[in-house]
Order: sequence, then C-alpha cells, then structure tokens
Amino acid sequence: MIKDIYVFPAIFDYAEDGISIEFPDLPGCLPCAKTTEEAIKNAKEAMALHLWGMEKDGDPIPEPTPVDKIQVRENQAVMLIEVYMPLYREAIENQSVKKTLTIPQWLNKLAEEKNVNFSQLLQSALKEHLGIHDRP
Repeated sequence: MIKDIYVFPAIFDYAEDGISIEFPDLPGCLPCAKTTEEAIKNAKEAMALHLWGMEKDGDPIPEPTPVDKIQVRENQAVMLIEVYMPLYREAIENQSVKKTLTIPQWLNKLAEEKNVNFSQLLQSALKEHLGIHDRP
C-alpha cells in the first residue's frame, strides 16, 4: 500500500572515513556521509528515492523492523528516518530529462537568430499536441 509518510530504521555505522548507512528493510539502499547531519539528509533522500522506485515498480513496501529488534555493534546507532513522500514524488516527477532531437540545420539557424528557447517551445508543442493545459 502506498503511503504519504514512511518511517524506517537505519543503521548508522561510524568509521574514521565517514558514516555508512544501511536500511535493514530496504536492501540496496546504502547512502553514506561525512557528518551525522549530512547522513540524516542523505538517508532521507536515498530512502525516498528507493521507496519511489518500489512504488513505481509495484513492489510491496515491507513493514519496518521494530527498533528494539535491531542488533548494533559498538560503532553503530539506529536512527528512525521519516520521509513525506508527496514532496519527493513531486520533485522526482518534475525533474527535467534531457532529450536529443534532430532538426534541419537551416531551421536551427533561423530559430537561433530569433532566440528561440527550444526546451520551452517543445514543452508547449507537446502539451498542445496532447491536449494538456495543466500538468496532470
């Protein structure tokens, strides 16, 4: 079930060269950082991106492991990481993507002489072609 807020435990592993982060319930989600503040920020971003990918792929989102069930070593700490997915979903889905296209050289020259913004024009033309007035 897709939720707006997810909270998962993360294990912060402190070493001389920085902090590695592991989410026991989210295999493959492995951010890192230099400071605890940066680690929390990176953990939120990595977790949100990981969960967004799971949502898009239709993968089941696991239940978080209770914090008291997680075993840590001396140089480790368990942190609960919370993400508000609507903000991350909006940011990810509105991220610009680079497209390569081909037009005749003479048309490119004329458009450049007229200071045409190719990206803006393509977006407008696509919206018009698809009958979109506002972002769906």
